[in-house]
Amino acid sequence: VVSKRGVIYDRNREEMAISIDVDSICAEPIKISDAYKAAKELSPILKMSEKELAEKFTVKRPFTWVSRRVSPDQSIKVKNLKLSGIDFIKEGRRFYPNRETAGNIIGFAGLDSKGLEGLELQYDDYLKGETTYSVVERDALGRIILSHGLKQRDEQAGNDLLLTVDKTIQYIAEKELKEAVVKTKAKSGVVVAMNPKTGEILAIATEPQFNPNIFGKYPSSSWRNRAVTDCFEPGSTFKVFLAAAALEKGIVSQKDTFFCENGSYNVAKRTIHDTHSYGWLSLQDIIKFSSNIGAGKIGEKLGKERLYEYVRKFGFGERTGIDLPGETPGQIRPTNEWSQIAVNTISFGQGVSVSAVQLIRGLSAIANKGDLMKPYIVKQIVSPEGKIIKEFSPQVVRRVISEKTARDVTSIMKTTVLQGGTGTKASIDGYEVAGKTGTAQKPNPSLGGYFKDKYIALFMGFTPADDPNVAIVVLIDEPKGLFYGGDVAAPVFKKVAEETLHYMGILPTKIVAQDNPTPPKALSKPKGSDGLRKDADIKEEGTVKSEKFVMPDFTGMSIRQILRMIHDSKIDIRIIGSGRAVEQSLRPGSIVNDGEKCWVKFQQPS
Repeated sequence: VVSKRGVIYDRNREEMAISIDVDSICAEPIKISDAYKAAKELSPILKMSEKELAEKFTVKRPFTWVSRRVSPDQSIKVKNLKLSGIDFIKEGRRFYPNRETAGNIIGFAGLDSKGLEGLELQYDDYLKGETTYSVVERDALGRIILSHGLKQRDEQAGNDLLLTVDKTIQYIAEKELKEAVVKTKAKSGVVVAMNPKTGEILAIATEPQFNPNIFGKYPSSSWRNRAVTDCFEPGSTFKVFLAAAALEKGIVSQKDTFFCENGSYNVAKRTIHDTHSYGWLSLQDIIKFSSNIGAGKIGEKLGKERLYEYVRKFGFGERTGIDLPGETPGQIRPTNEWSQIAVNTISFGQGVSVSAVQLIRGLSAIANKGDLMKPYIVKQIVSPEGKIIKEFSPQVVRRVISEKTARDVTSIMKTTVLQGGTGTKASIDGYEVAGKTGTAQKPNPSLGGYFKDKYIALFMGFTPADDPNVAIVVLIDEPKGLFYGGDVAAPVFKKVAEETLHYMGILPTKIVAQDNPTPPKALSKPKGSDGLRKDADIKEEGTVKSEKFVMPDFTGMSIRQILRMIHDSKIDIRIIGSGRAVEQSLRPGSIVNDGEKCWVKFQQPS
């Protein structure tokens, strides 16, 4: 008998994967009086052919499985037939209560309760428990006689996992990523959120998603976690690591300027272009305006050996060690394989491949004052009795740059989201953001070179910039129409980061005249009002199709419930705190327009 698998919880002990008892149907063929009649009666219920069932019922063995883990409806119908030789055994069936949410992290277990993807596979030995057995005797016909005097082994349930992932942040990341991928008609996308000080993964959203409860209905390509398995060229996001290396080595200072050739620069019979024509630019402006030519010239000054040294120090070209299966090390070729132009192109993120998890780890080293952390997803492994079997803590891999260099690079990255920078759409009212855009042409593996019309749009950043609580990487693969990272990926960063900061209860770090971070107290709900106008064009759960709609009463709801409720409207929900809603700035029952801002304050139940 397969033991029940352990529960997988998020960081707040919200269930992400559980096991429920369901019936499995078995047979003792020698007790079935009419195998063909039994097969005919069971066939429509179990959706199996009569031939297949008849073969099971005519084998010369004392026991055979008929159908494993059937639905409650099927079980009841079969029981009502009262067929001789047909019996039922309770088995654990894996159930994922949040459906698609975190599916690419959790993965799934198969029919025999064996982990096949994601954390279910990575921690299978801990989750699966011990398979139990009973010592039995058989009679001359092979029938089982339970021997009570003989030893039977007790069932040992599997261990539980407590994750670093926050289900609410995961939901936010998935919601915003899906919206962006649909809007831009992109091929796929990834959002990774991490605590840069600890390496704790808060969310990994991938698109397309899949529902692990019915994983077989999806192509296997949907199962993988693209944040760890897939590589891409990082484009201009890589300029941040170039700047860090050049400053750390003292090769350049923030006062130095570089001539950017008015937009066109010839190197080794090839031409490097900038999107706009620039003359003399400082290091800060090379990052702010994302000049490829300027980055290439810094790379020339740094030299290929030192550039390679720091690319490796930031963790590229090696696995991060994250506790998910299938991680890629990416690729950074040794310097003896570099072409004449490689030092220039690698300086702006061409000719090197990385994963999203590698990128957020490298970024977090800057956010974390120069220390590179190991990213991890499982905090604790806990026995069924509640004993902590294994605990995982923040782990510094190495120091990459000094605190001063980290501060200087952070200061430079702040300018990217300011007026004139490439990442203005990532700016957040009331919070400082340090970030960098990237737009990478996709390599053409069959013809060599790069596709002219296939791009990856990127944005990476952390906030609040000087004392960050969250680092986020956004990747949108092959968007149609607009394809620049600043246009496509930066707005996703803004939405995910802003909602996450409010959910975490992180107060704004700067005063913004047009925004009040503290919501005014909502007026009392009108007498006799349920918060929804009776003649409004109301959809399920209070959302509306019309441009105007009636403001629902959010009191007592969770963040997740509210986000689901307003999903189809364009109301701008601003979150403060965590727990259950206690106040809102727009009065329940009032008529509001799409786009109106509503502050909702949350508190943990006392």
